[in-house]
This record gives sequence, C-alpha cells and structure tokens, in this order.
Amino acid sequence: MNKTVFNISKMDCAAEEQLIRMQLGKFSNIKSLDFDLPGRRLKVFHTQDYQVILSALDSLNLNTKFISTEVAAEEVYTDTSYSERKLLWQVLIINLFFFVAEIVAGFIANSMGLVADSLDMLADALVYGLALFAVGGTIARKNNIARLSGYFQLTLALFGFIEVVRRFLGFGEVPNYQTMVIVSLLALIGNAFSLYLLQKQKSKEAHMQASTIFTSNDVIVNLGVIVAGGLVYFTASKLPDLIVGIIIFLVVARGAFRILQLSRK
Repeated sequence: MNKTVFNISKMDCAAEEQLIRMQLGKFSNIKSLDFDLPGRRLKVFHTQDYQVILSALDSLNLNTKFISTEVAAEEVYTDTSYSERKLLWQVLIINLFFFVAEIVAGFIANSMGLVADSLDMLADALVYGLALFAVGGTIARKNNIARLSGYFQLTLALFGFIEVVRRFLGFGEVPNYQTMVIVSLLALIGNAFSLYLLQKQKSKEAHMQASTIFTSNDVIVNLGVIVAGGLVYFTASKLPDLIVGIIIFLVVARGAFRILQLSRK
C-alpha cells in the first residue's frame, strides 16, 4: 500500500471534493481518499503508480501538485460511520426546510436576496444528498445523480438571473426588509446550529470537513442578506437586495457547473 500526497490549490469546497471522488472512482486500485479541504491537500492510499493518479487529477484543472509518496501500512477504512450519516441527514433536513421557508418568504416579500439564499441552501442539500445517496453505488449511477442535480440547480440559477434583470429594469416593488431580516436571521440560526453539530463531531473525514466548510459559507451568505435588508430600510431602494441576490446566484451557478463537470468524468 502506498500513500501519496497532493496539493490541490483550487480544492476549497464539497463540489471540488465530489469532482475528485468521481474522477478517481474509476481506479480499482485506490483504497481510500483522505481530504484536507482547509489545507488544500489530498492523501491517496493506493497500490498503483501515482503518476496515473496525478494525470487524472491534472485533467480537472484544479492546479494539482505532487508532494510526496511513501509506503503505508495496510489499514481498514470506512467511508462513513452511522453517527456521521445521521448527522449529515440532520444537516440535509435543515437545509431543505430553510430552502422551502426562504423561497416562499422571498416571493411574498419580493426579495431576490431571500430567493437566492434559498437556492444556495438547496444547492447544499443537493451536495449532501448526492454524497449520501451515491455511497456504495456505481460510477454510472453517481454520474446520473450528479447530472440531474447540476441541471436542476443551473435552471434555478438562470431563473434567478432573469428575475434580477427584470427587477433592475424597473419591475417589482421594494422588498419587505422586515421579512428579509427575520427569515434570514432564522436561517442564520439554523446554519449556526448545523455548524455547531458538525464541529462537535470533530470528524476528520473528508465529507464531514466539506459539510463544515459549506455550512460556514452559508452563515456568511445569511449575514449578507441581513445586511442587504438593513440597506433596503435605510435607502428605500431595492438595489441592495438585487445586488446580494445576483452575487448568491453566481455562487449557485458556479456550483452547478462544477457538478455538471463532475458528471462528465
């Protein structure tokens, strides 16, 4: 058994992790993948020439660099423990709940920031669901799940862009800042609780680290919508809401393209 370490500078979220998992899933000689997303590093436990793995990683254009390789002792690895699966289900349910709550509140309050934030929550839920549903499945099934998720997410993002443009052109009313702030605050509490659960687990497993990073990003997005709500109140303008909305839609679209890229590998 060999352990090879790679530095992947553009690997910073669950989308890149899933992209790499899909790319390397075709190699039967790879026994385990150990991701360090904050450190941008990947440890591969394998029984083949690392150059083949490096070539596969290079094709993803994530700026992969070889660090080291050495002989490693045979170990038994498990993808996910029962407690981790249970925790991921909890986080998935929280994301789906706030997706529904925010998208309904967003349309009622005429807030694109809330609608965009709801789609960001849905994007996270898709990644969590993809990871859970695809465990133990074939590469073909994983690709099909990823492709459907990517197209669905991209369709929602495109709808959001069209609606933002329509409102920039003068259609639509100034959003209700109170609804924006209250609903985003509730979503912030939900994400903060999810982050607490994930950090409490203190897991070094790749998917758990990815989930922690995604949820941390959600907290920042929630704060952005709250700030936009405050600016709507002080300026009596819908521009702050539209600006934060389009920024979040860009994030959602980027995630969709990553997932579609993943499904082609």
